[in-house]
Amino acid sequence: MSILSVTIPANPPDRLDKALAMAVPVDAALSRSRLARLIAEGAVTGPDGPARDGKARVAEGQEYHIALAPPEPVETRPEAIPLVIAHEDDDLIVIDKPAGMVVHPAPGSPSGTLVNALLAHCGDSLSGIGGEKRPGIVHRIDKDTSGLLVVAKSDRAHHGLAAQFEAHTANRRYLALAHGVIDAADPRLRGTPGVSFEDGLVLRIATHLARHPSDRQKQAVYADKGRHAVTRARLLERFGTPPAAMLVECRLETGRTHQIRVHMAHCGLGLIGDQTYGGSRRASARALGVVAEAVQAFPRQALHAAHLGFVHPVTGVAMGFDSPLPPDMQALLDGLRAAS
Repeated sequence: MSILSVTIPANPPDRLDKALAMAVPVDAALSRSRLARLIAEGAVTGPDGPARDGKARVAEGQEYHIALAPPEPVETRPEAIPLVIAHEDDDLIVIDKPAGMVVHPAPGSPSGTLVNALLAHCGDSLSGIGGEKRPGIVHRIDKDTSGLLVVAKSDRAHHGLAAQFEAHTANRRYLALAHGVIDAADPRLRGTPGVSFEDGLVLRIATHLARHPSDRQKQAVYADKGRHAVTRARLLERFGTPPAAMLVECRLETGRTHQIRVHMAHCGLGLIGDQTYGGSRRASARALGVVAEAVQAFPRQALHAAHLGFVHPVTGVAMGFDSPLPPDMQALLDGLRAAS
């Protein structure tokens, strides 16, 4: 057990939890929500004894003592699963996740996840996230999407990374193989709600996303409810005669569940292999030739998190990482190029 002493500064907020959140040292990495929990648990002591009311008024110069227990172990089991590590330091780790790996344990996937692997790999180097000895997941990529993601190993890194993702300043670029092609002259595409073109023939898709009305496992596009979502897509290569498939770069401004997959399907440009949002669209054997069968049989959404950039939340250094296409997507891309 360690004790953190905090003095209320001049012109403090009008309630204890807000005042403590302002006064605690940045290195302590105590969020207001965690401070509220500590207050409710009786771990904060003030001039008049234990302070259990986060709304209590405070005054300049008052001293409070916060009792911080060592991080508690989590119930998730460590599992020695091999990881491809792009970078690691005391505060964070950047992983190149393979397709097929779930990021976080869930009722349907209690083991074999990235978190299980990180608990084994990081071990005692985890300094605690929110009072628990666990990796801090600040963003996720779908089970069958491959590529880069960053995970916090310390509370201070978790807060700093989460703030960047919330402010949409992290740079995330995906590569995808999709049905159809981006064509600024396509009247159907220009007439799709939420779709516009920016300089450089960049397709901008701006909608709201929320749960599908009948399938709770899916997301759907809405005009007036859900969370605002923006994706930008840029055509890199087109394949087939006439063009029937493409390699596209997608940049996330926001990071909603299944965002790229939903937005591309909304435009009629569903990802190859996407069993959830791709519908029954079949590759044109006439347009794509012998590779049409491989396109139709591709077993997962052809989506790869190829670039990740952010500012290190502790050192302030700008960092960027790139991941090559995994073998399955590269083989499909090679086939499309050869057939074209």
